[in-house]
Amino acid sequence: MNTISLCMIVRDEEQTLERCLRSAAPIADEIILVDTGSVDKTVEIAEKYTNRIYHFAWIDDFAAARNASFDRAQCDYCLWLDADDVLPEASVREIERLKREMEPDTDIVMMPYHTAFDEDGAPVFTYYRERLIRRAAGMRWVGAVHEVIVPQGKILYSTAAVEHHKLKPAEPGRNRRIFERMLERGDVLDARQRFYYARELREAGETARAAAIFEQLIDRREGWTPNLIDACGQLCDCYAAQGERQKALLALLRALSFGPPRAELCCRLGAWFLDENQLETAVFWYKTALERPADDRSGGFVNPDCRGFIPLMQLCVCYDRMGDHREAARYNELAGAMKPLSPAYLYNRQYFADKGL
Repeated sequence: MNTISLCMIVRDEEQTLERCLRSAAPIADEIILVDTGSVDKTVEIAEKYTNRIYHFAWIDDFAAARNASFDRAQCDYCLWLDADDVLPEASVREIERLKREMEPDTDIVMMPYHTAFDEDGAPVFTYYRERLIRRAAGMRWVGAVHEVIVPQGKILYSTAAVEHHKLKPAEPGRNRRIFERMLERGDVLDARQRFYYARELREAGETARAAAIFEQLIDRREGWTPNLIDACGQLCDCYAAQGERQKALLALLRALSFGPPRAELCCRLGAWFLDENQLETAVFWYKTALERPADDRSGGFVNPDCRGFIPLMQLCVCYDRMGDHREAARYNELAGAMKPLSPAYLYNRQYFADKGL
């Protein structure tokens, strides 16, 4: 049977750590916890589950801390989690099956990472991450921020999802500070790091600086294709914030140069044309979103609602504005079949009932 080392890096996580450890303990043959400077009860909580607790001086480098946790592992596979992650029972059962049945030469197991949820608890933002890594393969984390182990070797995709339930915000400006310290000491950011640095700039309102980086990445086609597709959306947001509506549209359309449109892009294009009151074009893009196949393993960020609930609700809006209230009501009911407790669906249902539909 395959064995698993649960490897974690933590600091001041007393609010969430026990929830995480309780969920993951059933599948962990050992628990490695690297603390990077807690001043709360994090270590005390961890001691209930493991005596493999190590202290690591924080050096503004998440990859270095994660590698320190992996270096202390002794089992066949390393499983990494953050303190505000949770393994649902279904995922625990699936990982137990992998421990029994997975071929021992599997290098990486990719698992869904659910990071946002709707009112019913269904994931609305998800993507695959490298989650189980064969220790003997010797793969290393890279990237001081948004660290990653580049998937390679024999890769298996699993349905065992990890859920991210954050209770407190991240340290404000932390990631940007780390990037800018790297630049100050002369480090060269690779394409992935420049992508995430530009995202930090956009979120801080420095849209001109962010746009320049996104433009360069897209023009040179530098980096992972999923990041470049997302860069087009980020560039759109930069131009929209500057009131440059046409540039925002062109930024979205550039994503088409990287392959067939994903449902998320179709919904964004539909939203742009809806805002412009170009309703027939908006309808085209929302209907296209409904037709796009799932592409969850592409490496990109996925909103499952973009293949169903969102375009259905937006088609309801489009047809209502076009005066076809019966068709609008039909799309609202299709959306409601997916999310019967949605406040938007219920509001629309009453709206159409008042119209006698």
